[in-house]
Amino acid sequence: MAVRLSDTEHYEALLDKYDTWMFDCDGVLWHGDRLIEGAVQVLDMLRKRGKRLLFVTNNATKSRRSYKTKFDQLGIEAHDEIYGSAYAAAVYISSVMKLPKDKKVYVIGMSGLEEELRNEGVSYVGGTDPADCTLESFSLADFTPDPDVAAVLCGLDTAINYTKLSKAFHYLHRGPSCQFLVTSEDSTIPSTHGLLPGIGAVSALLRFALNRDPLSVGKPAKTMLDCIQAKVHFDPKRTIMIGDRLNTDILFGQTGGLATLLVLTGVTSEENITGPNASTIVPDYVTPSIADLRLAKSS
Repeated sequence: MAVRLSDTEHYEALLDKYDTWMFDCDGVLWHGDRLIEGAVQVLDMLRKRGKRLLFVTNNATKSRRSYKTKFDQLGIEAHDEIYGSAYAAAVYISSVMKLPKDKKVYVIGMSGLEEELRNEGVSYVGGTDPADCTLESFSLADFTPDPDVAAVLCGLDTAINYTKLSKAFHYLHRGPSCQFLVTSEDSTIPSTHGLLPGIGAVSALLRFALNRDPLSVGKPAKTMLDCIQAKVHFDPKRTIMIGDRLNTDILFGQTGGLATLLVLTGVTSEENITGPNASTIVPDYVTPSIADLRLAKSS
């Protein structure tokens, strides 16, 4: 059963127990472009206490560089501490798959995903190419497939269309050797004004058409944690993952042997953890908001 944090003693004990604090972003630190009250103060307090902070997000629309811009705009201090699923996907393709330099990836996604692929030296087609960003009818008769495409990578794409789905389907359908990757399987994403479909909802169209499951490299997959551990040394037993989603953030922490703290400012509601149909994924700790950690400041 999860421990309900509620007073200064609880929060002080948590601070004493963990040295590395991993944060999801959307739904934990902000909603869309609106900060969650108290988030900046808590992060500042953790830094003053000598804690290592890491920001781990499944948002693949932004590169680490562009995500840093968002942190700056919101007044959140961040250095080389941001790890996104776009980065994890690029590292997986270049370092784990070891995609040959003469091969390419067909991308459903946005400029942030493309930037991370370029940084890892991965060639790609599709993505933000104007030829793919069209609402014109698609016909295989007018399509010349690139013979060098050896993988399809799906990230969140707010300009998704039938052309992109059709090209991705064709590459995957023509040969089982073409790898099918997704940056995450989040069914929804939080925004300033409510939930929206996530990459899991987009890739579901291809999964259904192909009767084939993709490999996900974002949370909760351990691939994301491996990418972080390749850059940062930390003791999993002294590390805690803070998130708002049970089947990604909390499961990610559990898969990696980390402690987990669920906040209720995002996707997960109280009934998801205590109701008659409560999730079988149980966090170590629960608190209404990350801002509650401010209670530890007075001691």
